[in-house]
Amino acid sequence: MIDSLFNGASWADAWRIIESEFLLATWETIYVTILSTAFAIIIGLPLGVLLVAGEKNGVLPLPAGLMKALNVIVNILRSVPFLILMILVFPLTRLVVGTVVGTPASIVPLVIAAFPFIARLVEGSLREVNPNTIEMAQSLGASPMQIIIRVMIPESVPSLISNGTIAITTILGYSAMSGIIGGGGLGKIAINYGYYRYKYVVMFAAVILLVVLVQVFQSLGTKMAIRSDKRLKH
Repeated sequence: MIDSLFNGASWADAWRIIESEFLLATWETIYVTILSTAFAIIIGLPLGVLLVAGEKNGVLPLPAGLMKALNVIVNILRSVPFLILMILVFPLTRLVVGTVVGTPASIVPLVIAAFPFIARLVEGSLREVNPNTIEMAQSLGASPMQIIIRVMIPESVPSLISNGTIAITTILGYSAMSGIIGGGGLGKIAINYGYYRYKYVVMFAAVILLVVLVQVFQSLGTKMAIRSDKRLKH
């Protein structure tokens, strides 16, 4: 491995691969991460709201059996390792996309792995809302949906953005792992060339680029969270 890193031929070969394949692989990683995060938020945000609002003392109490079932489902999905989950959802992936390999196919397991995680993050953010603010809205006659939409979610926006940043960087890491089963992007490059063909320079380049993407997403998310925090504007 060390010899290959300092081998001139290896560097030349690696540069050829970087020039020909890294641009497309980077784009695939970005769009899969963003799309998967968007779909996971669509499912996970309402679920996270229900986990808080639907409690016995919540603003929209739901049957205890339903709440218990939701918590069990979320916990089970969060407990399954992502690599195993990708294999388990092959039938669903084939049903939705028509294939179990390729970049689009990796979106299905990414969404299924991410939405329970996002639901728990949303739950944690909503629990940070000052109970006095909710009680004030209730005393003014606000309906449960009004409290959720106009009080709970707006009050927790900075925390939601911060947790959303955690989610998107986690999904980015998952997208790299999807290369093991034929997913596209930088993960596929790292595995196909770095692991199967022993081109470690290519693998390290892919890892470095993934780290850079994480830093970009994290920086953008942090800036958005700071700008949305009303406490920092006074």
